[in-house]
Amino acid sequence: IYAQGGSYQIYVEDLQGEGTGDLYTKFLEIKQRLADEGLFDERNRRPIPVHPEKIAVITSPTGAAIRDIIKVLKTRNPGQSLVIYPVSVQGEASEGEVLKAMAQVNLRDDLSTLILARGGGSIEDLWSFNSEKIAYAIRASKIPVVTGIGHDIDFTIADFAADLRAATPSQAAELTIPNTSVYLDAVTEVRRRLHQGMAQRLRQAT
Repeated sequence: IYAQGGSYQIYVEDLQGEGTGDLYTKFLEIKQRLADEGLFDERNRRPIPVHPEKIAVITSPTGAAIRDIIKVLKTRNPGQSLVIYPVSVQGEASEGEVLKAMAQVNLRDDLSTLILARGGGSIEDLWSFNSEKIAYAIRASKIPVVTGIGHDIDFTIADFAADLRAATPSQAAELTIPNTSVYLDAVTEVRRRLHQGMAQRLRQAT
């Protein structure tokens, strides 16, 4: 302190981000470390089944994500089977519950695809999906994993580890649930051609 001039001089030895800045720095560190390990290698990504027998969904049982997924199911294929594994999608218990649910999914032989979903939120709300353990569990899964976490601008470590990243839970459902109307249109077209062919053969026979 220089009393005569009324001025202060400050020497800074260290700077640390506060709040979301600190979390974002940690996110980047985890992402880089796992990328260096090859966990996000595109060549290891598994194809998503076109005609899944049953789809597992790990998400909150009361959140917007499950409502959006069910809405898409009713529109695209009401007969598609979903097996819902309810978990906390934020907070201290979330990581452990998601890992337990993923382990239970992989004990079954009748599930074709796994959707890991939650609605949007802040970086703090989505933080459990930046878990290294969840990233490793995704890559170790015997069935392909599709993530639909947050909104378009949200990216988590789970998204980078997944076989397919959807921008939202609704899009995750659209990418995994086959659209029956497409197949019904195809059947209708085949039936039309069959009737035309039969009519033509009958005319030729007479």
